[in-house]
Amino acid sequence: MASAVLSTKPSISIYEAVTAEIVAAIEAGADTCIMPWHAGVVPMAMPRNAATEMPYHGVNVVSLWATATTRLYHSGYWASYEQWRRIGAQVRKGERGTLIIFYKKLDGGSDEDARDAADAPRFVIRYSHVFNFAQVDGWEHPATRRPTEVETIEQVEAFVRATGAEVRHGFSGASYGRADDRIRMPAPSQFTGTPTSSPTEAYYATLLHELMHWTGAPHRLGRAQGASVGDLDYAFEELIAELGAAFLCSVFGIANSPRDDHAAYIAHWLEILGRDTKAVFRAASKAQEAVQYLQTIVAERMRA
Repeated sequence: MASAVLSTKPSISIYEAVTAEIVAAIEAGADTCIMPWHAGVVPMAMPRNAATEMPYHGVNVVSLWATATTRLYHSGYWASYEQWRRIGAQVRKGERGTLIIFYKKLDGGSDEDARDAADAPRFVIRYSHVFNFAQVDGWEHPATRRPTEVETIEQVEAFVRATGAEVRHGFSGASYGRADDRIRMPAPSQFTGTPTSSPTEAYYATLLHELMHWTGAPHRLGRAQGASVGDLDYAFEELIAELGAAFLCSVFGIANSPRDDHAAYIAHWLEILGRDTKAVFRAASKAQEAVQYLQTIVAERMRA
């Protein structure tokens, strides 16, 4: 299958605008280590288009979470001005939209493009603005139901088992070791809750974080690991694991709260995003890739 290539250089202002929104949300939560992907009173909903019911992906999820965090939106439903109008709603006057990006496939192209990319499809970055349910009138929010703790335990346990990851308990901290390809976890009873999450949610949010590291092993997705906490590659891998775990927590309805080690990474994350406005795009893309990798494994093993 031909791989996609970006045919033209996108405007750097798009990267800068999205990154600035996310950086602002990270900086706002730096003192408390509450990041844009952490839950408030209820688990952070996976952003979904109100007109199509399709979920957003990658950096758009992070960007919309960042906006929801800073503006105190509690709904996961978003749509463009025109999409809201088509489903009978009206964006209130003076409301400010949130930038999202998408890639549009281009037809044709120059001979040079063809030589460089063979017959690979070409895409160019585009952007739009969307508005949250909290910014509109005239639309009824669908009823949502948070799964019970028993349902959550059953769903997450079945998911982790189906990945084939080896999880061992009884350790003082949580980690994934590439040398022996094992996830180490404290006993579930060692976890404590927070004002926004139960001990059970804290345990599973941590387990999903380590499972994301598991996907980065050389014989899986082969992500760079980094040598130590002060290493930017190490911090970047932590950002990928954080985002991927947040995506999965949202899928399972788990309240995802700050980890004890976040303070060690926040300065590095801000440094990474300050140096490279495309970094959060790459991190979110790799997190989405890891989630899809896990979901594919689980689906195949459950069919077997």
